[in-house]
Amino acid sequence: MLVPHSEPMQGRIALDGTQPVDAPQHMEVDVQAEVVSTTENQVDNEVQASRFTWAIENFSRQNGKKLYSDVFVVGGYKWRVLVFPKGNNVEHLSMYLDVADFATLPYNWSRYAHFSLAVVNQMHSKLTVRKDAQHQFHGRESDWGFTSFMPLGELYDPNKGYLVNDTCIIEADVVVRKMIDYYSYDSKKETGYVGLKNQGATCYMNSLLQTLYHLPYFRKAVYHMPTTENDMPSGSIPLALQGLFYKLQYNETSVATKELTKSFGWDTYDSFMQHDVQELNRVLCEKLEDKMKGTVVEGTIQKLFEGHHMNYLECINVDFKSTRKESFYDLQLDVKGCQDVYASFDKYVEVEQLEGDNKYQAEGHGLQDARKGVLFIDFPPVLELQLKRFEYDFARDTMVKINDRYEFPLELDLDRDGGKYLSPDADKSVRNLYTLHSVLVHSGGISGGHYYAFIRPTLSDQWFKFDDERVTKEDLKRASEEQFGGEEELPQTNPGYNNTPFKFTKYSNAYMLVYIRESDKEKIICDVNEKDIAEHLRIRLKKEKEVKENKKRYKAEAHLYTIIKVVARDVDLLQQIGKDLYFDLIDHEKVHSFRVQKQMTFNRFKEDVAKEFGIPVQFQRYWLWAKRQNQTYRPNRPLTLHEETLTVGQLREASNKVHNAELKLFLEIEFGPDLNPLPLPEKTKDDILLFFKLYDPEKLELRFVGRSYVKSLSKVIEILPKLKEMAGFSPDEEIQLYEEIKFEPNVRCERLEKSASFKSCQIEDGDIICFEKLQHTHDVEKYTYPNVPSFFEYVKNRQIVHFRSLDRPKEEDFCLELSKLYTYDDIVENVAHKLGLDDPSKIRLTTHNCYSQQPKPHPLKYRVADHLLDMLVHHNQMSDILYYEVLDIPLPQLQGLKTLKIVYLRTPKEEPVIHNIRLPKQSTVGDVLDELKKKVELSHPDAELRLIEVFFHKIYKIFQLSEKIENINDQYWTLRAEEIPEEEKNLGPEDRLIHVYHFNKDINQMQPQNFGDPFYLVIHEGETLADVKTRIQKKLHVSDDEFSKWKLAFLSNGRVEYLQDTDIISSCFQKKEVYGAWEHYLGLEHSDTSPKRAFTANQN
Repeated sequence: MLVPHSEPMQGRIALDGTQPVDAPQHMEVDVQAEVVSTTENQVDNEVQASRFTWAIENFSRQNGKKLYSDVFVVGGYKWRVLVFPKGNNVEHLSMYLDVADFATLPYNWSRYAHFSLAVVNQMHSKLTVRKDAQHQFHGRESDWGFTSFMPLGELYDPNKGYLVNDTCIIEADVVVRKMIDYYSYDSKKETGYVGLKNQGATCYMNSLLQTLYHLPYFRKAVYHMPTTENDMPSGSIPLALQGLFYKLQYNETSVATKELTKSFGWDTYDSFMQHDVQELNRVLCEKLEDKMKGTVVEGTIQKLFEGHHMNYLECINVDFKSTRKESFYDLQLDVKGCQDVYASFDKYVEVEQLEGDNKYQAEGHGLQDARKGVLFIDFPPVLELQLKRFEYDFARDTMVKINDRYEFPLELDLDRDGGKYLSPDADKSVRNLYTLHSVLVHSGGISGGHYYAFIRPTLSDQWFKFDDERVTKEDLKRASEEQFGGEEELPQTNPGYNNTPFKFTKYSNAYMLVYIRESDKEKIICDVNEKDIAEHLRIRLKKEKEVKENKKRYKAEAHLYTIIKVVARDVDLLQQIGKDLYFDLIDHEKVHSFRVQKQMTFNRFKEDVAKEFGIPVQFQRYWLWAKRQNQTYRPNRPLTLHEETLTVGQLREASNKVHNAELKLFLEIEFGPDLNPLPLPEKTKDDILLFFKLYDPEKLELRFVGRSYVKSLSKVIEILPKLKEMAGFSPDEEIQLYEEIKFEPNVRCERLEKSASFKSCQIEDGDIICFEKLQHTHDVEKYTYPNVPSFFEYVKNRQIVHFRSLDRPKEEDFCLELSKLYTYDDIVENVAHKLGLDDPSKIRLTTHNCYSQQPKPHPLKYRVADHLLDMLVHHNQMSDILYYEVLDIPLPQLQGLKTLKIVYLRTPKEEPVIHNIRLPKQSTVGDVLDELKKKVELSHPDAELRLIEVFFHKIYKIFQLSEKIENINDQYWTLRAEEIPEEEKNLGPEDRLIHVYHFNKDINQMQPQNFGDPFYLVIHEGETLADVKTRIQKKLHVSDDEFSKWKLAFLSNGRVEYLQDTDIISSCFQKKEVYGAWEHYLGLEHSDTSPKRAFTANQN
């Protein structure tokens, strides 16, 4: 054991999830420290190594508890060996590597070393005890090594050879690698390549994209795909991939993949889900292949990745052979049971003998002994091998990862052994010798893990590891041998245990290999430069880069600047009020902004405004905005002369109670009739600045008409003439005034008494007065929203709702403007009116799922939601989509009924017909069948029906007549009704009712595949297969010629046992039906020649 401690300790669980093993540990601590797996983090080209030998004389007579060696230097660092001759509280020699100068090193120091310590056997060098470890040394762990290095009894035995003349020879081999500081590590500088950013769970995609990018011929083809400057990357996979590849080629830092995943149609949630790498590769290549059609790069995907193999089936005793040519873009190779890639190819082309019960039905020759298999016609220039590391374990009923050792060569010769993998039609002039280009690795288990890739872009000896954003140089062993998987051995050195090797599973291993054919490598590893990139793409991406750099510079200098947002002139209010907003005065995100250095004086800033707006400095007056307690935002007070002498930074800090990088101002300007600026009126404490909005109920229009000063003690009535003038009303027009007080969470807009003073109405600077023509009683009824308060309520709660028909959930049908306060009845009345429907109760609504962007599975019940707002809110998200159906009966009536979709099968040869049976929910299956009898033609008046449940062509249940229909589900299972045959009504004591299903076995599938309509059959005690076959043929109306090709078998949980005509069928089946009987059935094996029929629907 490797740590001096009062008791031997077990190492922590390794980082890859393997079980605890003895591991090197720090000498001084009691608590285990995690071993750093530094092989993941090293650049192997900067290595310094050295061996230090220490001969300790008079070893057995050393009195001290511990001994230190002389200091030696490796990699510029000082080291020494620490030994406990009598053990560190254990009956073993304890030995450690120690940082000699740790006490004088700066705070936060660290260094990494891979080292081995040895006690030399001076009689037989082969018996030298040597142990190695790796560690990141730092202030809390300045020594690391082995508490139980070797038993003291073995060390001190003079016959063993470890002590000769009482001298012990110790060797220390130390390898120091440069430790990468990944906070400052520059992949481009260190390797010449950049990585890809991980969006959350996209490392699997990143490893695949890096592999494809480093096939220059593929990259060049992507660049040559036609795209235009009007395309958007988020909607075009080719453009997004072009942009990604360009950035990988020319960026200095890691590249984001968000535009590419958006072009796939993924949302943020999808990016956090691990997808299947092989499926992603195929889909991506299919999309690109489709986009390349009709262009100069058409056929590139096929040229690079497409190979062909031949499926053959050959009879042994007659002249019959069947072949089928198929293409492939990648090959899936078995890992389990295979030692290496060659063993997998051997298994791939292994010949299967069809004999005995598994004979082949050869057309014109009957059942024949045959052999079938696969041979390759040609291999592609780029060969992608998917290693089947993930398989379904039938015994455990779950997916498992295969971590077995599986070797792959640097050079792969697929012409070996006389071309045993090749078909007779293969072109023997092509040399199928491949060299390894990429190794894609999965580290972890079945439920998750991490993906990365080892690639040698130019096929040189230098490998690189592409691990998301980080790219590092690696050696061949790291890229290949260490990714074989399997088990690794560590010596078991705990006292009291056998000194046998301890094995642990390596969870990091290759799952995909990419090979390039030697004869094609010059073409594939070609030169790709800017000339291959469309000009519009270069311009677009260079602009993107400039914008990004400007943003970065802008952000870096942000602390030197303040943003001043100026609401200038009345034009800003006129442009927004009544169009973009109705409450308050302005949206500050849509006004003019100035980026001003904080050290600039405000008076100097006024000069900039004068140049921008053409308003001389002496005609400018600035107001500060204030957020009130009722959440409104209004001009509060003008700046003082002293404040205008401050710097912009000082003014912002003084004016902002809450820290805010922006300074928001209202610029007050007065214009004359000639639109030239006028001197501003003097403002006293008695003067109040008010803003005015005019409401027109006929046009449903609210607009800003101006601002004005009033005296606080003046009466409201005194402002009326000026307001009439602003609105263009005649002097004798009566008007009504309201104060706009707040709009969150509710609207508050109160009428102003004309006889009251502004002060008594608590009117202050920045307040808003809304006014309208006075409505008389007979006029009010003409308008939907006759006054300002009702209009504000309408604006506050109005909602545009997009309605879609439930049977076309992706297509927008129509939009309605509704109120969030509308009741259920209001909504369905509006929908019915839009559809021209007289009865709104026949409208049924379904709400929208904001996450899946689909209708929710269950429609709304009648009047279940109080208001529209309740229908649109989904988990704190607001939707604007509802789905509708038009029912044939009112919804309240329908909710008391249950509709079942029943497939009626009169005879096996007749076309099934679907009947929708609608009955009260408390009805029984018997009621359903009685109703069905009224709709179908029976074989005779007294015929009895039964209802069965069918799922994937198997019968799972016969429903009891008394069973209530309320909980029967016809959404996923097929409900089939049929007549009960007479023979089933009179079963004898030895008769059995068995399941009979159709099935076939595809050449590429292990499990039998069911199809067609399953049925029940009565079998009698002692009845042979020949007897049963006769009855089945008659029941199914199959011709003699066709039925002769059928094979019958007993199937139990997927296992096929073929039957002979003389076999007694009843011996296969239990006397009583047991749960799961659907998995024990009589199988009819034949080809599925029946057309894929759509059931005829009968809605009556």
